[in-house]
Amino acid sequence: MVTGVAFSDAAHLGVGLALAAVAVLAVYAVDRPDGGWTRALRTRFLYGVPWGTLVSIAVVVGVYLFVQDGISNPYRPVAIPFRSWSYFYAEGLFWAGLAHSGLGHLTGNLFSALVAGSIAEYAYGHAPGGRDRRRAASIADNLLDASARDGPLVSNPYVRAFVVVPGAILGFAVLSSLFALGPVIGFSTAVFALWGFALVHYPVRSLAALTGPTLASVAYWTLRSPVAVGEATGSYGPPGWANVAVQGHALGLIVGALAAVWLVRRRREHGSAPVSGRDTGPRVPTDADRSGVAALAAFGGVLLFGASRRIWAVYWYLGNERFELYRALGLGLLAVLASIVAVAVAGRDEPIWPDRAVSRPETVRGAVRSATPAAVGLLCLLAALAAVAGPAVVPNLVTVDDGGDLPGDPIEVDEYQITYAENVENRLVSAVDVEAFGRSTSVNTSGVIVANPDREIWTTAVSRGNLAFWGYRAVDVGGTGWRETVWVQRTGWVAAGGGPTYRVDAIRNETRSTLFVSDPARVDGRIDGRQILVAAVDGGFELRVGHEGWTETAPLPARNESVTVRGVSFVREGSRVYAERGETRLQVARQELYEGRQ
Repeated sequence: MVTGVAFSDAAHLGVGLALAAVAVLAVYAVDRPDGGWTRALRTRFLYGVPWGTLVSIAVVVGVYLFVQDGISNPYRPVAIPFRSWSYFYAEGLFWAGLAHSGLGHLTGNLFSALVAGSIAEYAYGHAPGGRDRRRAASIADNLLDASARDGPLVSNPYVRAFVVVPGAILGFAVLSSLFALGPVIGFSTAVFALWGFALVHYPVRSLAALTGPTLASVAYWTLRSPVAVGEATGSYGPPGWANVAVQGHALGLIVGALAAVWLVRRRREHGSAPVSGRDTGPRVPTDADRSGVAALAAFGGVLLFGASRRIWAVYWYLGNERFELYRALGLGLLAVLASIVAVAVAGRDEPIWPDRAVSRPETVRGAVRSATPAAVGLLCLLAALAAVAGPAVVPNLVTVDDGGDLPGDPIEVDEYQITYAENVENRLVSAVDVEAFGRSTSVNTSGVIVANPDREIWTTAVSRGNLAFWGYRAVDVGGTGWRETVWVQRTGWVAAGGGPTYRVDAIRNETRSTLFVSDPARVDGRIDGRQILVAAVDGGFELRVGHEGWTETAPLPARNESVTVRGVSFVREGSRVYAERGETRLQVARQELYEGRQ
């Protein structure tokens, strides 16, 4: 039986799809393309499809489903072991550029990769100079002949579409982990490389295409939930800019721009878009060619793209969930990068200084003679790449100092250790001890800590604030092909007029272990001269009543029960505890509330 709500969802979805179809058909009827919509695609793509981008996306999805075990729980894949922890952990280095931390992370990167990859693949082309479907089919007959009449094997559209393009995308995604600053995870470095490549070729079109991932995301969520109800809720998490892998994004953007600059200048030199010297097909025009303002277009494209994607978000850790953002510095560096790309792609090939302006000796004169704006821009772009990638080398060469045993009473899951601690040194950030400009890599952290010396892992998997907000969190550990989940739960009481006291437990295979207990919480005020404290203890909570130098303790009463401690009766009514003595009655504590357990 179809319920009213289900019918409403289906009706809304049907109406929305019908309206979208009518809009597309109306545009199609007015334009009357007679094949023009796909002619350009068939010229640049094999059968008009960006196969290389689609193959790359399929591989990333496969990693998410089968390597990270996303097929068991699409919303919570195994992520910790697939980060690039150091050069001494090959498994993380190999998978980090292809793995993702969650479904939203995955879909966001793949929607963006589909748009940027299609533009970049269109600029590269499946056939040198651009060919139609019939031409591609004729070349397919010579797929295995590297000396076919159309040139070497790399000029074959099938090789370019199914080997060269996905090989370059996926290969860079894997290699990018070698220069990752911190334990990053995600396909975004490769995605930004695709955007960098696309922006150099088609800056105006690429900026317009930035709305493509937004449209794809809206369409995706429309199909999943045509009708949705929302309400205002609290949330917890670090600032949005503190979740941006700005170094990896900048690295990808620079590498993509470098590849595009090389290709653009090579095609300009040959006056075509060749892969082999024998191809004399027409050169693929770019936005810069048509506009006449190549430098300005490239500069504006990179600057606007970088601003929209937070490449300006240069920040540092202050410890305990606090971060410092250097917005002005970041924006200035982004502007410099945009200008370097513009000079590299649009700079002249004539010498900066004429021969007559250069004095001897001849060696200096020869060097200056070869200095062109384009060469200077390319050298600056290579220097920018070194400046972004270089700082990641030393931290990746240093193993995480185990610093002795983990605090608290950790549990072990195979080679993993899981515990909870507050205000302890962050051994990941402080692996390389550096102090500069009043800041240091020696910072503290609080939360659920996961360590694995064999895998060079030490991380705050769940922050103290996140656990305090939700009340419980899942910590997934494992490796390629396996996972185990440990649930971490915070339970606490808040003293009247005072703060909270709480304990943190780990639950594994229905076995509960206490990882941490906080300090007792003091009740504000006294009852008949007696001081009352509520204290978290291993496995529970207790009341402590002090009077005339003596302290007596008793377990916190169960729901709808009572207990008497040093002449004070404590009654628990639901989620609150009251103290009674004679005619006096006051609330002494209430249960801590969490967003995830209300």
